[in-house]
Formats: sequence, C-alpha cells, structure tokens
Amino acid sequence: MSDNNHFDYIIIGNGLAGLQLALKMVSDAFFNDKTIALIDASDKKINDKTWSFWEKESSQWDDIVHKSWQKASIFTSKKHIALHLKPYQYKTIRAIDFYNKAKATLSKHKHIHFIVDAVTGVKSLDLVTVKTELNTYSCTHAFDSRISEEFTLTSKNNTTLIQHFKGCIIKTDSDVFNEETITMMDYRLKDGNQTTFTYVLPFSKTEALVEFTYFTASIVKEETYDKFIKTYIKHYLNIDDYSIIETETGQIPMTTFPFEKSNTKNITKIGTAGGWVKASTGYSFKHTEKKVAKLIENIKANRIPSYKLFKTKYKFYDKIFLKVLKDENHKGEWLFEQFYDKNSIQTMFKFLDEESSFIEELKIMRSLFSWSFTKAFFKTL
Repeated sequence: MSDNNHFDYIIIGNGLAGLQLALKMVSDAFFNDKTIALIDASDKKINDKTWSFWEKESSQWDDIVHKSWQKASIFTSKKHIALHLKPYQYKTIRAIDFYNKAKATLSKHKHIHFIVDAVTGVKSLDLVTVKTELNTYSCTHAFDSRISEEFTLTSKNNTTLIQHFKGCIIKTDSDVFNEETITMMDYRLKDGNQTTFTYVLPFSKTEALVEFTYFTASIVKEETYDKFIKTYIKHYLNIDDYSIIETETGQIPMTTFPFEKSNTKNITKIGTAGGWVKASTGYSFKHTEKKVAKLIENIKANRIPSYKLFKTKYKFYDKIFLKVLKDENHKGEWLFEQFYDKNSIQTMFKFLDEESSFIEELKIMRSLFSWSFTKAFFKTL
C-alpha cells in the first residue's frame, strides 16, 4: 500500500455527520498537519433531503438557512396549539446548500482528500484498513457512517420504530400560505390508528413543503404517502391548483439499539450509524453538531473519540417514550398534544436538545403521567 493511500483519518460517508466532522476538523489548528480522506460513492450534487432544527443564536449555518420561523402550530383532533418560539427560531436547510458549502470550504485545504468510491469493508488491526470497490486505504482512525449489519439483523430485539415520510414542495399561482408559521404536526388526517401527521413548511406565500409522516414499525407503499398528501392539500390547505416542483422521501430509525457498542479504539460510528439521531423525534442536525464537538474534544485530549458521547438519562427518557409508541401506537397524537399543550415550547426545545434541568424534566414527565407511561417506565427499568 503506497503512502498516497494512507491517511491520519478517514471519514466514510459525506452526509450530515461526515461533512460536519470534516468542517470542524479544518476549523481547528490541531488538525492542520493531519491528512483526512472523505470517501463516498456519491459526489453529493443532488438535493436529497431537508434538515430542520431550532436554535437561539446566530450560527455558522446562517448563510445557508433556506427559511426560518418564530411561530408554529400543532393541530390535533381536539385543538389547535399556537406556539410562539422566541427566543428560538425554527430553521430549515436544503441538503444541496449544505453539501455545496461544505465542499467549497473543505476543498480549500490541502490536507483534505475527496475520494468518490464505495466502501466495501473496514477492518482494524494496528491500522484501520478501508476497502473500496476500486482500492484499499489505511488510516489511524476511521469514522464510519454505514449502519452496521447487526442493526439490520437484531433491531427487532430492541424497541424500534421507523420515522418514514414523503414530502412534496408545491407551488401555487396565488398567495395561499402563511409564511410566518410552520405546521409542526397536524394529526387531523390519519392512516387508521397509527401515529401519522402532516408537516408543513411555508417557504413563501406560494411555495411550501408538505410532508406526510409515520412513526410506525413498518413502512408503506409510495402511493400511500401520495394519497394522504393530495388529500391534505385539497381538504386541509384548500388548494386545488398547484404544481409539484420537488419531492423527498426518508426512513429514520427511532430505536433503543445500542449503536455506540460498535465503537472501538480505532473506529467510531457516526451519524445514524452511531445513534446520533434523537431516538424519540428523529431530529439530527443540532445533535450531530454537538456530537462532533465532543469527538473533537476527546481526540485533542487523547481519549477514545466516543468517550462520554451520550447522556444516560436522556437515553432512558427516549426508551420510555418509544416503548409507549411501540406498544400503543395510536397514542402518538395524545402524547404530542400533552407535550406541547402542558409545557412551554421553550422548555420542550431544551428537553429535546438534552439541556433541560431536572425540575423541567419532572414537569414534562408529570404532563405525560398515565397508565401507559407507568407500564413503560417499569418495563424499561
């Protein structure tokens, strides 16, 4: 193996986690003399998803934020909950804008190497060997975003749901959307007794993302999403004439599977494969940012990168929540109504960001008190 094929670090996968990690590395002088390779089978030239998140302050992402809001609505079959988000803003970033920003920034650094190839295997001996379809590389440490085969084979042994969805960006000829307010969850249109909701991000008065989402154990056919999206647009948005200018689909595991157990001294799983997606909600953008910062901190302190990457109490809360949703999937609407009707949105954002106080967590748990949660609590224990 030639020296040209050896790197200090190899990042496998140029998705959210891989690119955020590389960006953090090039922003820190500690890594100036380290060679870093990013390997992905795709050159990331397609807008394949949308990431949304909330934050209080300006951040490094502001120049690529597609739209932000300070108001939100949640609709249930019983009520409309109006949410004023200040001091938070809810922000959306298109994947293509993120990819372009990341590639433009990283390409300015000579110690960054992009390799377009598919990884077929990773082994760790004295060095980590990364095999691809076209070549073999080595490194001191690999950050791997590929979901392990063990999850595919054993996920049924854990509490696992799938957040799966299809979204359409629609455009109308006339002004129909309130561009100041997002619909975070609308439970009025259901697929049976399952937890399903519609999510609407109005980018302007004439353009919006309309997404139909499931929190269920199994996925559905694409025409099922299409049917509910069409129904929602016609009967809830009261729109008859529109054009679809873009679509996106996704499947996000919501699971108690211990992804972190795949981490070793020389290989760290990142992103979804590392359990970085918030198990109870599927949100990942800001959680990824925090995990990346912790990885960097650990590397600089000469610790294993995955050292203390997770907060135990929040994993426990997620387990209880998922257990209720898995055992009684029809209660999803009730759960989220209690969350946002009995607690301030600011408290909920702190809780979901894993920055809440014990008193705030106690209040949230009290708002969800029910026989279902009591059973789930003791089953989780």
